[in-house]
Amino acid sequence: MKRLLFAMFTISPISVLADHIDVIEVELNEGCSVSEYVAIKDDFNDQWGARNGYHSEVLVPIQSNNLISLFWVGRSDNAAAFGNAWDQWRNDLTDPESVASMLWARFLDCSTNVGRRGYDVY
Repeated sequence: MKRLLFAMFTISPISVLADHIDVIEVELNEGCSVSEYVAIKDDFNDQWGARNGYHSEVLVPIQSNNLISLFWVGRSDNAAAFGNAWDQWRNDLTDPESVASMLWARFLDCSTNVGRRGYDVY
């Protein structure tokens, strides 16, 4: 029985066990503060992320070769959940009155995306 369980665990897809991390490097636009960006992130989590299985936080470097950029770090249960949230975000942006569109306008006023990366976390 132990061998059977061991075999099941070693051949099962590991990606099912992995969280997905979405990392967006941003630079704040002139006139926007870290606290303003964090407030947008908080509204995002409360108004959109919670409904769509996506939670974010903002990393502010204190020791880095790049002290200009902030890092948006979003977490989903797995890559499929991230894909579903991403699809929903893009669909929501087609409605200018949607929560996503209003949040996106605030993001654009406050920041510029520099790069984006995705990671599986084990």
